[in-house]
Amino acid sequence: MIEEHMNNTEDTILDDELTKPKIRRRKLLPLWIKIFTWIFLITGLIIPIGLFVGAMGHEFTVSLYGLQTTAVYTPLGFVLIALFALKGVTSFGLWTEKDWAIKLASIDAILGIAICAGVMLILPFTGAEGKINLSIRLELVALIPYLIFMKNIKSKWLNETEL
Repeated sequence: MIEEHMNNTEDTILDDELTKPKIRRRKLLPLWIKIFTWIFLITGLIIPIGLFVGAMGHEFTVSLYGLQTTAVYTPLGFVLIALFALKGVTSFGLWTEKDWAIKLASIDAILGIAICAGVMLILPFTGAEGKINLSIRLELVALIPYLIFMKNIKSKWLNETEL
């Protein structure tokens, strides 16, 4: 009798899980983040091509957050390739609704904000001939709201019952 009740309870729990409509985490993302997700998915796929082109001795321009190089096999080139790879993996995680994606997206945003701040505050004073070349990074217009948005949806993303 007890065994039969336990089997019925297990069946009911499994039936509830299987029949419960699953709401997509992707629906939590606004259109502008979905657009950037696709852009960085594509650029993430181009990265291996850039590494191959660079290995063949050709120039391949990589630019992000005000940093730019045409030589991917340099320290700056590796940093930029790694940043694009991070963005590609983050985009893949967001699009495929992985648990870790929301945390990686926050790390990506914080890293991007820090690099933009460094480019704005440090690089202007490293120019040749004593010239100061100030710039304001427009990427911050997207990065700061992106970080705030990811922090706001984190609990809903991780707790599927709230979706």
